[in-house]
Amino acid sequence: MNTTLAKVFRPMQLLLVDDSPGDVHLMKEAFRKAAPKVFMHVATNGMEAMAFLSQKGRHVDAPRPSLILLDLNLPKMDGREVLARIKADPTLKGIPTIVLTVSESELDIITSYRLHASCYLSKPVELDDFNRLVNSINEFWLKKVTFSQTA
Repeated sequence: MNTTLAKVFRPMQLLLVDDSPGDVHLMKEAFRKAAPKVFMHVATNGMEAMAFLSQKGRHVDAPRPSLILLDLNLPKMDGREVLARIKADPTLKGIPTIVLTVSESELDIITSYRLHASCYLSKPVELDDFNRLVNSINEFWLKKVTFSQTA
């Protein structure tokens, strides 16, 4: 099957790493409307995210995500540590990882880019702004970017 056809028939796998039930719900709803063919997996802490990505424990059959949305402020292992581990792992470092967090700290932004985040986005507070952000993620990362399943 050529890669164009494979892209059409294979649902996009997205891993959302966020411990806020409200933000997870908003993200799921916004992606359901903006990108209904995206299959979203959720990890609520850094340890669970790494287990999912490493296909360990209950995540032994987890698919490789095409894109990761990562909050920085997580329990058990914070997002900075998760990002560092993803980018240090030769099997995971090619997965685009978007930091999506409430922090607007210059230090967090610099640290994230030094750890090779694909981009850094601040979570909006207003619902309309949140939906616009998800639409822009969908338009760029899910419609325009070409992903490799092996990079």
